[in-house]
Amino acid sequence: MDDFRLTFDPLDVNAAYVAADRDRNGAVVLMSGMVRNQTDGKAVDYLDYQAYDQMALRVFEQIAQTARQKYPDISGVVIHHRLGKLKVGEISVIVAVGSPHRGEAFEACRYSIDTLKYNAPIWKKEYWLDGDSTWVTGTPKSIS
Repeated sequence: MDDFRLTFDPLDVNAAYVAADRDRNGAVVLMSGMVRNQTDGKAVDYLDYQAYDQMALRVFEQIAQTARQKYPDISGVVIHHRLGKLKVGEISVIVAVGSPHRGEAFEACRYSIDTLKYNAPIWKKEYWLDGDSTWVTGTPKSIS
């Protein structure tokens, strides 16, 4: 069973791992994306994430369905994304994939985060320490 979530609450790496784990797994690969202290040499103060919630959750489901087509042995896909104001060091996204074999788990996890970045209707505004801000969006495309 897959687990998809958009929340304003802090994300829990352990909960995502447990949600992806199954008895038949030989691997759970988990990727957590965090707010870094700089982007392109500019000092980051904080980020603000917004989403079209219902559509984003449908995109998460589509990502999991396609991942299963590409990597049929995977047992669970977890996608949790945080919304709202996040400070440097806080986790903004977690993707976890369980599988009997590590190769498929790694590839499905990478496919899932890369596709999420470009296809989910989630927008990020970066606020800089110098007081400026910039909207950042992914460019929709198909990830092979």
